[in-house]
Amino acid sequence: MASRLAEPIIPGLLGYEIQAVPGQMKPRINRIAEQQEFFISEGCHIVELSNSASDPAVSIARARVEPGMTTAWHSLKGTVERYVILEGNGCVEVGELAPESVEPGDTVVIPSGCRQRITCTSQADLVFLAVCSPRFRPGAYQDLSR
Repeated sequence: MASRLAEPIIPGLLGYEIQAVPGQMKPRINRIAEQQEFFISEGCHIVELSNSASDPAVSIARARVEPGMTTAWHSLKGTVERYVILEGNGCVEVGELAPESVEPGDTVVIPSGCRQRITCTSQADLVFLAVCSPRFRPGAYQDLSR
């Protein structure tokens, strides 16, 4: 007997039992749509690559930070995030770690509730995948810049 996430979904609360529901997830190819990129007040541009209730375990977004820009201090409650650096160079600040330079091929692991921000230090955009588990939900976002 398969179970579903309890509704309504309240991001950040632990204790949900996530199990695959037979027939819920279907094989598919998600095509990137550049025109679907949007700017968020955190200070970066986002394209959602995969973020669906039919795949609650993970979401993937492409983030782009312009040269010289720094995203706002924030954290994700109940969600682990990973940055997979694809293009450009940056300086990431995570939790109490010292600021650290990042470049293509680096992966930054950000535990749930951990403060984070990233700066583009290159002449070209900093582009990375933001991989969240469970999937990103807007209610998980905690603005720490205020």
